[in-house]
Amino acid sequence: MATEVRVGCAGWSIPGRYRTAFESDGSALERYASRLSAAEINSSFYRAHQPATYARWAEAVPAHFRFTVKIPRAISHELRLRGTGALLDRFLDESGHLGDRLGGLLLQLPPSLAFDARVASTFFAMLRRHTAVPVACEPRHAGWFDEAAEALMDRYGIARVAADPPRMDAGARPAGARCWRYWRWHGSPRTYYSDYDEQALHRLAAEVRVASTEGHPSWVIFDNTAHGFATANALRLQALLEPAHA
Repeated sequence: MATEVRVGCAGWSIPGRYRTAFESDGSALERYASRLSAAEINSSFYRAHQPATYARWAEAVPAHFRFTVKIPRAISHELRLRGTGALLDRFLDESGHLGDRLGGLLLQLPPSLAFDARVASTFFAMLRRHTAVPVACEPRHAGWFDEAAEALMDRYGIARVAADPPRMDAGARPAGARCWRYWRWHGSPRTYYSDYDEQALHRLAAEVRVASTEGHPSWVIFDNTAHGFATANALRLQALLEPAHA
């Protein structure tokens, strides 16, 4: 039986040329959520948000809608997963005010952060002591793409992101824990800018459909927002994943 499939964007701004595809009333988030079922909150990577802000976002979307929240760069890039307890507690408390609209967390690692089994295990164990929500990790150093790293992520229930463009071939496929399959498409060949053509979207739809029918909740987030193509790509992929196109 097919499982949950969600398609969305990094953020919820709607470029002017696509506004007619969404409801005309309400805030940007309310209009975005009228058509798409997920969104990444990327601003949490750069700055903290008040609990009331998360609560307000949760109230603005339908009951079926879900957010992914990006773990702060202070944890991933500055402290590099070491000594993060206090910051992690604060972040989880704040983002927890999304309530049942919290679909998961995203941990994006810097390209310079090599895989260290002890550091990774300590961080993931601490994370799992504090939350059971799905977690997707997007590593960008080659050391994270071997069997040892994949096994460790699987042990702690951490999914590895399937990224486009990938840093290496293995990075194009989802891995780690099978509790979540998570694609992040950033735009290719020009990251954050490039549009995806029909062939690429059909290929992605086929991959997502297979993962879903194998029982893996599957999310796709488009991050090619610089020229607004994320919105069009998300709407098109969602259409391709509808039963009539299966």
